[in-house]
Amino acid sequence: MAEPVREELSALAAIFCGPHEWEVLSRSETDGTVFRIHTKAEGFMDADIPLELVFHLPVNYPSCLPGISVNSEQLTRAQCVTVKEKLLEQAESLMSEPMIHELVLWIQQNLRHILNQPETGSGNEKCTFSTSTTMDDGLWITLLHLDHMRAKTKYVKTVEKWASDLRLTGRLMFMGKIILILLQGDRNNLKEYLILQKTSKVDVDSSGKKCKEKMISVLFETKVQTEHKRFLAFEVKEYSALDELQKEFETAGLKKLFSEFVLALVK
Repeated sequence: MAEPVREELSALAAIFCGPHEWEVLSRSETDGTVFRIHTKAEGFMDADIPLELVFHLPVNYPSCLPGISVNSEQLTRAQCVTVKEKLLEQAESLMSEPMIHELVLWIQQNLRHILNQPETGSGNEKCTFSTSTTMDDGLWITLLHLDHMRAKTKYVKTVEKWASDLRLTGRLMFMGKIILILLQGDRNNLKEYLILQKTSKVDVDSSGKKCKEKMISVLFETKVQTEHKRFLAFEVKEYSALDELQKEFETAGLKKLFSEFVLALVK
């Protein structure tokens, strides 16, 4: 981690020092640092709106944009996406310098103006997303493995909603105890999906209390190749036998992926 980034993280921890304001979610020499900031910003009628901002600083940050996820119990998912897009636009003007504190201050000062703007259509969302994928152009595919789902119905609905909101296609696949999520779409949207998956209380623990997903693994990620099928929608499927699951992968042009990663889960 570069010294300016280390100093920025130390400063952020000192600034957001209140209860639950700051939390480092993960650190990695290869994937960078993911952390969460809880703050408030003035919204409609001068009322404070709580914001949960998750930032992913890649190893080459600040030479590249941070990953950003926005959540709030008082905003719709569409509004959260719009706020995220505006933050990414602002981040582009701050490239090459540590920027997180400035971004938080900016959204605190500008949230009300963003929410007062007319709803952005899906076309505008697509345009804005494409400007934030400087190094990640094209369609990507990722395969995730979940250890279990206790609150299955709620969990499935949440995954379907995230896929829809982030314009991701693919499959949520169940076969016996094996649970796989195959996602296809914009790489930055796939990254945001992972942030949501790891930071949201999407399941329940053994006592029935809401909990975050701690047992998810990324089995595979690559740019979509010519032999790969383009999924037109996100579907939930159940398979009664291994050969049915294998056929799904083979039809999608992912025979090698099945052999290398899925078979290992069966053994």
